[in-house]
Amino acid sequence: MWETIIIQPFINILLLIYEYLGQNFGIAIILFTILIRLLTYPLTVKQIKSSRALQDMNQDPDWIKVQEKYKGNKEKMAEEQMKFYKEKGVSPFSSCLPTLLQFPLILGLYQSVIRAMAQTPMQMFDLTKLVYPNFFNASELLPLNNQFLWMNLGQPDLIEVSWLPFALPIMAVIVAATSYIQSKLITPATGGAAGGGAPDQGAQMGNMMAIYMPLFMGYLAYTLASGLALYFVISNLVGIGQYALMGNAHWENVMFWKKKSPEKGIQKSGYKK
Repeated sequence: MWETIIIQPFINILLLIYEYLGQNFGIAIILFTILIRLLTYPLTVKQIKSSRALQDMNQDPDWIKVQEKYKGNKEKMAEEQMKFYKEKGVSPFSSCLPTLLQFPLILGLYQSVIRAMAQTPMQMFDLTKLVYPNFFNASELLPLNNQFLWMNLGQPDLIEVSWLPFALPIMAVIVAATSYIQSKLITPATGGAAGGGAPDQGAQMGNMMAIYMPLFMGYLAYTLASGLALYFVISNLVGIGQYALMGNAHWENVMFWKKKSPEKGIQKSGYKK
């Protein structure tokens, strides 16, 4: 079922783009990534709505009073916070949901790239079985051109430099950096309890996700095929562009040389429910 629903359609879409747009598999991955981002655009909007709701909640006078009242009692604070989430219809996890839903797409793309990069006769045979009948002439299309820029898209991106004792994981660094920037741009500036209290659970979760998710994505880019790393980079850049065009990119989170202002962050947010 996984092959029928995910792998086979992905491979055929990639091959379709590859055949009609220059037979460059790197270009096929880039255009396929843009297509995926367009299809998942409603999830992006939902993520922005959830982040905005959390931001508004943290500026709610009633919530600020709760923070002041229970700032010395973490257990009671957590209990009241969950009640407040329920009353306002806010979920602290919903802003992370679109990222989590992308994992099946990531896994499917990785398997599709690896299979499309078939080299041995057995791999070629398995690939031809996944091509839709009368959709392509596999004998003319395969094997694919797996070179894009400096990368072999079927292999991890590790550049050997003669004067260094280790290979440079260029794409892994770019993936981690763009993932971090994207996660920070969608995270509203949130304060803790009035008077310097600890950040709430939503803010803490957002901060952790902004650190651990980019590291995890960078690790995947370091260990797996560079075709997947290319997908990550393009997906992150398109996501950043979407947030910016909708006026919901919190640039103050990545411009460390500028002083953050929660009030300014609220005014900048242009998303209308």
